Amino acid sequence: MARFALVHPILCVHWRPARPLRRRFLLQSAIALLALAATAVPAQQVRLLVQSSPLAGFRYHDAPAVFAEIKPGDALALVREPANPHDPNAVRVEWQGRMLGYVPRAENAAVAWALDRGEPLRARVSKVREHPNPRMRVEFEVYIE
Repeated sequence: MARFALVHPILCVHWRPARPLRRRFLLQSAIALLALAATAVPAQQVRLLVQSSPLAGFRYHDAPAVFAEIKPGDALALVREPANPHDPNAVRVEWQGRMLGYVPRAENAAVAWALDRGEPLRARVSKVREHPNPRMRVEFEVYIE
């Protein structure tokens, strides 16, 4: 399940929603909270972490070919695929124009909902490591800035 956090110089809050339907409400609340925090602290950059996830589909796309080049902190693009025949909430993850994989199906509903509404979601690589399980090799964060 996705983990949410408000990253602020003074305040750090973590919580896990009990039900998937609460993610949408939490995302809306987080966006409002970010707007409030941004006005209260204009000189500092405020980021709201929406979720941290492993990359789904690592071995089926371009990720194995570019794995050695991917570094923590690299920007990622989130691209909606509403016509995806396997998942109507599919969100593709790209690095420098190359498809790495997807936001995991169990965690993509809130991200898809926000992207469909034009919310300014950003993503970045948070962890890159050698691991026997390809799903655990790249982790990324989705946040609002």
